[in-house]
Amino acid sequence: MAVKRNKVEFESNGIKLAGLLESSDSDAVRAYALFAHCFTCSKDIAAASRISRALVALGYTVLRFDFTGLGNSDGDFSNTNFSSNVEDLVAAADFLRSEFQAPQLLIGHSLGGAAVLKAAESIDEVTAIATIGAPFDAQHVSKQLGSDLEKVSIEGEAEVDLAGRKFKIKKQFVDDIRSQNSNHIAKLRRALLILHSPVDETVNIAEAEKLYVEAKHPKSFISLDKADHLLSQREDSEYVAACISAWASRFLPQENVIKQSKSKLSKGYVKVDERNKHFARDVQTDNHVWIADEPISVGGHDLGPNPYEHLLAGLGACTSMTLRMYANHKNLALDDIEVQLNHQRSHAEDCEDCESKSKFVDVIERNITLKGDLTDAQRKRLLEIADRCPVHLTMENNPKIVTNEV
Repeated sequence: MAVKRNKVEFESNGIKLAGLLESSDSDAVRAYALFAHCFTCSKDIAAASRISRALVALGYTVLRFDFTGLGNSDGDFSNTNFSSNVEDLVAAADFLRSEFQAPQLLIGHSLGGAAVLKAAESIDEVTAIATIGAPFDAQHVSKQLGSDLEKVSIEGEAEVDLAGRKFKIKKQFVDDIRSQNSNHIAKLRRALLILHSPVDETVNIAEAEKLYVEAKHPKSFISLDKADHLLSQREDSEYVAACISAWASRFLPQENVIKQSKSKLSKGYVKVDERNKHFARDVQTDNHVWIADEPISVGGHDLGPNPYEHLLAGLGACTSMTLRMYANHKNLALDDIEVQLNHQRSHAEDCEDCESKSKFVDVIERNITLKGDLTDAQRKRLLEIADRCPVHLTMENNPKIVTNEV
């Protein structure tokens, strides 16, 4: 399954944040997930990348982004704090809601876990939350500041070494984490999964215990055995993703996130709804749902085939089905059928087989590969049959389109 990666941008408090939206090439989406990375990390840290890709392979669409002042996002890290991280998460959820679908699953790593627990109260659509190596509350960060904490409190700011990198921490950051409480945990009203390693040297597993005791059911705990805090081993990240996916399936809506009509469509009808205010559209028949969109190059998000690709797919599928039906009826040794189609607009004078008074004419080129032990006469007959497929006949019959407002 191929992974689509789209770079996205959105604003939080007037600051442009950089994100990466990852999805599969399948039309079926189990849920949209929002991932919050660890303190002073970025969306591109190995754990975030691997967990996101693994979730995509399991059918999720995942948005991960850089908090203000980190990675590719704008802003000054020294002016941020835990509260601004929460605001960034809410802004990311607003972006997903506006452009795609609101997140139903929140995932937070380390301090990102504490942030998603706080942000959840501002994102109504969330039904499940997973934390990975998360502290019980934001005040745990003060332990990472160590002896620099007093310097920040006295001098107003200090350059602090965090995981081998230098960051300027201001007093407002310390004041903000000290002002945080854990009252929201008991009021989550969402399913909670806590994943934590017993050998985590950055955030002790005792933090997970406090979190589990404080939260109300439904809640679950999974031990990550020998994993380190950053999940540096690929198998640990993939295990986390598999656990989250299996657990969340119980708490996420069972229907596909593509909007479906409250009343079932009759056979032969197609319904198209807006997915966003750009080009993405939810397409529904009586038993199927999928997405239509335009490429990124023309302002879409490339979430599905464009309208002309749908048109070509209809003709191609009908052609192949008609040929198979004929071959089976005649007991022909036709092993496989491949149909490739292309649409273009050509100058009328360049189209030898076209009769048109207009300057341009639409041309659909259909290339058919017939595999099998067939005679020349059989191959010729099959190509004639291809021109008799129902969709081909409909398109050549210049159908009348009646438009009504209902």
